[in-house]
Amino acid sequence: MNLFELTISQINQGLKKKEFSALDLCQTYFKEIKDKDKKISSFLSLSESSALSQAKEVDDLIKDNQEIGPLAGVPCAIKDNILVQDIKCTAGSKILENYVAPYDATVIKKLKKQKAIIVGKTNLDEFAMGSSTENSAFGPTHNPNDLTRVPGGSSGGSAAAVAANLSRYSLGSDTGGSIRLPASFCGVVGLKPTYGAVSRYGLIAFASSLDQIGPFAKTIEDCKIVFDAIKGEDEMDSTSAPLKNENLNFNIENLKIGVPKEYFVKGIDPEVEKIIKGAIKKYEEAGAKIEEVSLPNTEYALPAYYIISPSEASANLARFDGIKYGYSEDKKNNLLDVYLDSRGKGFGPEVRRRIMIGTYALSSGYYEAYYLRAEKVRNLIKNDFEKAFNKVDVLMAPVSPFLPFKIGERIQDPLSMYLVDVYTVSINLAGLPALSLPVGKVGNLPVGLQIIGKPFQEDMILETGRVFENNQK
Repeated sequence: MNLFELTISQINQGLKKKEFSALDLCQTYFKEIKDKDKKISSFLSLSESSALSQAKEVDDLIKDNQEIGPLAGVPCAIKDNILVQDIKCTAGSKILENYVAPYDATVIKKLKKQKAIIVGKTNLDEFAMGSSTENSAFGPTHNPNDLTRVPGGSSGGSAAAVAANLSRYSLGSDTGGSIRLPASFCGVVGLKPTYGAVSRYGLIAFASSLDQIGPFAKTIEDCKIVFDAIKGEDEMDSTSAPLKNENLNFNIENLKIGVPKEYFVKGIDPEVEKIIKGAIKKYEEAGAKIEEVSLPNTEYALPAYYIISPSEASANLARFDGIKYGYSEDKKNNLLDVYLDSRGKGFGPEVRRRIMIGTYALSSGYYEAYYLRAEKVRNLIKNDFEKAFNKVDVLMAPVSPFLPFKIGERIQDPLSMYLVDVYTVSINLAGLPALSLPVGKVGNLPVGLQIIGKPFQEDMILETGRVFENNQK
């Protein structure tokens, strides 16, 4: 039996029937991590002893004929900007290199309640700022499909771990595409939930009005199981929302799919366009109705995002001052020198760049010209989506205009790196849910289809994705 091929439900059944133990499963995953991860670098730290004792706990419950939840005994990996109590949480930054989380994020509490097995913390662009996982202070993660290429970012370690069978599922965070892009580049399923669908308590903040935690998995079903486990209102996060169970009466023949014309313009790789259009055609053949729609303010999404997100980041990252916690250059008598030296040496170049952009955009005399105008553009983008969703049920588009690029290819040119997010940032600005679904390959490089839904209609986009997945079997 190949334990890596088992879905979450199959693992659950196998444990209950005692075909294998949670300890066997856990040890098998750690062996795979030790064999493979030297080349991939998806993990920043492993929690082997606590994972093995968690697994033993699950085995004891099964032995005593106790009921176990769907995630009990299933190995998972957590992006290293989500707090797991008593485990280091670096956010991929030198400034938090030795920071140990004092409490669990809400999503971690929910996973622990189900007796999930946390095998380790995964690599990311520093403070989730990047599209390639090259901005990590601890070195880049490599794409398991081609080790010379990036896995996407910022949750590259989480996506690579699932793609390489180093964890059955993982959690990441998405501020401007940081779940969907790595899912597309690594060839796994990635869900960016609606803003507020999942608590952000215990997530190290990058841009508070955009950040959202979500799952990576190999299949739609696995993705849904994890999302159902972590979603819901949380008194520790005032932006989280109570979710009602959708009474979804899904029928592919009643589905109206919108295809935004602005997402298929000059600059998209012809091979990527061909695969995405081929996937949409399969939906049409299955009975769905396809309609071209317009999102006219799409071209302004990227500049608006790169004003709003650095502005929020400059405020959120002010707490890392070398005084309260984290790295400190405290050998100075002058307090200002402690601040400047701690932040100057603790933050990497991309984080410093975004703090400076954000501080400038919020400064006196520029606030109205930049930040306020970007927020007005954000409203226009939200309105575009609302108008489109008056006509259709879901939207379909590429996740990325091109294939995974080579490590080092774009890192020296921040502007070309920012363009990687061109199809993903609008969804965060509008607070919508979106799914990245692997729908084909160019050579051995995967291509992801983005399925965008109405607010809190995660079940709708997951069921839409399942149609394609079932047709591939």
